[in-house]
Amino acid sequence: MAADAIAPLLTTEGWELLASLGPYRQSDALKLNEALRRAGHPADLVAAVLTQSRLRAKAEAKFGEFAARMLFTPAGLEQATRLSVAALHAQRFTTAGLGSVADLGCGIGADSLAMAGLDLDVLAVDMDETTAACATVNLMPFPHARVRCARAEDVDLAGIDGVWLDPARRTTSTSGTTRLFDPEAFSPPLSFAERLADRGLAVGVKMGPGIPHESVPATAEAQWVSVNGDVVEAGLYFNALKRPGVRRAALVLGPHGPAELTSAEAYDPGAQDPPVGPIAGYLYEPDGAVIRAGLVADLARSLGGHLIDGHIAYICAGQPVDTPFARAYRVLDVRPFNVKALKSWVKAQRIGVLDIKKRGMAVTPEELRRQLLTGSGKGPNKATLVLTRVGDERVAVVVEPHGPIDGPRTL
Repeated sequence: MAADAIAPLLTTEGWELLASLGPYRQSDALKLNEALRRAGHPADLVAAVLTQSRLRAKAEAKFGEFAARMLFTPAGLEQATRLSVAALHAQRFTTAGLGSVADLGCGIGADSLAMAGLDLDVLAVDMDETTAACATVNLMPFPHARVRCARAEDVDLAGIDGVWLDPARRTTSTSGTTRLFDPEAFSPPLSFAERLADRGLAVGVKMGPGIPHESVPATAEAQWVSVNGDVVEAGLYFNALKRPGVRRAALVLGPHGPAELTSAEAYDPGAQDPPVGPIAGYLYEPDGAVIRAGLVADLARSLGGHLIDGHIAYICAGQPVDTPFARAYRVLDVRPFNVKALKSWVKAQRIGVLDIKKRGMAVTPEELRRQLLTGSGKGPNKATLVLTRVGDERVAVVVEPHGPIDGPRTL
């Protein structure tokens, strides 16, 4: 988003007009555009306030009621940390007893907002002028927060206790944006964070959840975070922000609060030695954060269960155990994966609604569902199939969801 798309809002008329709008409704956008133009407002101002109204409505999922007083860019909103997760980042710094933080690559200021809300002195830095302008507006309620438009590498950190980094993980060209996967291609690169940590600074870095374990520095704690089943980040923490006895962790944030599974050891795929056994009893689908953190075998042991295959992230146990770290299903039947036989089964069972999950198989659930339900008569019953493999054998497991998970707990 260009700076001139934000500029009309940074005037008394623009800010008051934006504040006067009610809840955004896509169906009313055209009529509202026409009404504002008839009232004499300039076209660029009308476009700006309607864009912000739409972005604020979208931002409620991340920022709740705070979104109604913030400014956004589309890219800034997409990449912004959820406020609930940003609060956890901020708590790392306050728990470590730090008083000042430089938020390098602050974006629209989500993490800075949470840090300033905990009375930390915040220097928020972003190299994009428009994004920095949004961060300035968003941090205006906090006199101990200031914003600077600069490159992260150029900031003087004298007097700063800790650093939070959210590197840019996309590159933009004439053909659009492309996601980057090499941490050294990020801006700034992961090695920049390591150099800051080598100076003794308390450093935290927000990384994408797909960071490979071999890219995690040996001096860092890595914590994968999921929100309602969606893995949103991997946080790396150095020095004072790193917890003793924790090398990797899966933090699950759900409707019942936070729950965390941790390990004191670095991930070594050759040392996992997971228990393996048959598909029977109850099948557990681990949360994505548990999988990313390499803690599936640990979870299986804690449940008194086993993996159905040493390379597949499904767990079975004889008894149901309520856990925030996995979704549980009762195993009803195990069938060979055969489309013709499954289609006959769907018809015989009068199944009209079919949920298909898969792991370890090159199958498109949507396409298979269409195949199995076509000509089945659309019966009144529901069913859930889990498609997976055990060794070289492909199987279809008929399951039914077990009850809701219990309250928060830490293993």
